[in-house]
Amino acid sequence: MGRSGSSALTRVLSLCGATLPGALVGATDGNPLGHWEPESALALNQDFLAQHGASWFDPTLRLQNEVAFTTEQRSAYLDGIRAFLAPLATAPVILIKEPRITALSDFWFEAARQLGLSIAVAIPVRHPEEVAASLAARDQTSPELACALWLKYNLLGERASRAYPRVFVEYPSLLRDWRAEVRRIAAALSLDLSPREEAAVDRFLRRDLHRQRHQGKISELFGHGWVSRVHEALTAAARGQPLDTAMLDEVFTAYRASERGFRIALDDFRARFASVDVGRNPNITALIFAVAGANSQTLRASLGSDWYGKHNADVLAAGCDPYQHWLAYGVREGRLPCEDPLALLERLMRERTAATAPAKA
Repeated sequence: MGRSGSSALTRVLSLCGATLPGALVGATDGNPLGHWEPESALALNQDFLAQHGASWFDPTLRLQNEVAFTTEQRSAYLDGIRAFLAPLATAPVILIKEPRITALSDFWFEAARQLGLSIAVAIPVRHPEEVAASLAARDQTSPELACALWLKYNLLGERASRAYPRVFVEYPSLLRDWRAEVRRIAAALSLDLSPREEAAVDRFLRRDLHRQRHQGKISELFGHGWVSRVHEALTAAARGQPLDTAMLDEVFTAYRASERGFRIALDDFRARFASVDVGRNPNITALIFAVAGANSQTLRASLGSDWYGKHNADVLAAGCDPYQHWLAYGVREGRLPCEDPLALLERLMRERTAATAPAKA
């Protein structure tokens, strides 16, 4: 689950001998010491999710239970994953952190097996109230959405990893005694994880990484005790106790049934009684792209606005440049660059006319 200490855990393991891919997402206000996730894998996953009307912020289980992927879609996505993994295959331990993989693990695990790679999983565990506070600070998400995302990704991560060597790691434990946690991870996953420079890890794991702190009662916003029960089970597993998978299956089944029922009701409301989403319109977006082209300062300014950031929080959360992301993905996703697209079109036409006008003697 994002905001659970996955970036900190990834960097620590990389400093203990695991190999990271190249071209990583850089530091942002949300992750001031870096994300440690590969840009190409993020773009690959984000594109596949967008093709099916989803993103990392999608709290539903629609892709896992209802979407039928065509043979061509599966093949193309697996080809992309293998192309990403293949150059890394010679490293003794490949370390890949990309939160969207949790929702797409069937594809990633299949591609890894096809390349003859062994799979092992480290699952960071963090108090759900801290995750919610972190998401609110970075993305202005509601507590309800944060709660649903925490449930979804922790449940999916646990279920998808049952067939593989795995270990659960509490974020506070990692910050408190990373040496003990690395030894535990190495033993659980049968990996050689030897710190190359312990001082580098000590410098990296600053106390201010743990900016959101909560040890009190969990808010059960859905009224079923799901979050508390899942958190208690995963925390127990991180402390060496048996994992209650039967209970986790029970919560997963209940969550799946509930989210699907409410989603169908909400989709029906939106389709029949609500106005069109002001943030998406594929026809107008395509027209804007046709007029602007691939090098428009006017369009770049619109995509850097507060309005665009508010309506496309997933782009900013991923650390992507809004302009480059829009050219690569936002056009076909129908993401409007601004609140008033007609006014933008007028400005783009003026920009284009000025650019093509003959120079005065």
